[in-house]
Amino acid sequence: GSLFAGTDEAPGETIFYSGRTYKSYRGMGSMGAMKAGSKDRYFQDGKDDAKLVPEGIEGQVPYKGRMNDLVGQLIGGLRAGMGLVGAGTIPEFHDKANFVQISSAGLRESHAHDVMITKEAPNYRMD
Repeated sequence: GSLFAGTDEAPGETIFYSGRTYKSYRGMGSMGAMKAGSKDRYFQDGKDDAKLVPEGIEGQVPYKGRMNDLVGQLIGGLRAGMGLVGAGTIPEFHDKANFVQISSAGLRESHAHDVMITKEAPNYRMD
């Protein structure tokens, strides 16, 4: 998917729009990607472009900076989760972790609210 899209290392144009920076994103099953050569991956090789059936999208994703920094944030989140459940290893984390389904209202409540965020953190975005 789009986890690493938006990083400096990902292909795509960097775009500044409405005060924020984005990168163009094209999923491998998108019309643009299939026209550029991924038709065979979706068993549509040899088809006329007018008959292609896209299975992905093209759009923009928030700019995420260097991949190294993003991976550092992911590792930090993993370590924080391991600490919360008292796990010292990945297998122990797997055994101790428990996913809980919450409502959309609960999700909103679990985010920062009743405050205007003035400085974005690299690992937190409301949109």
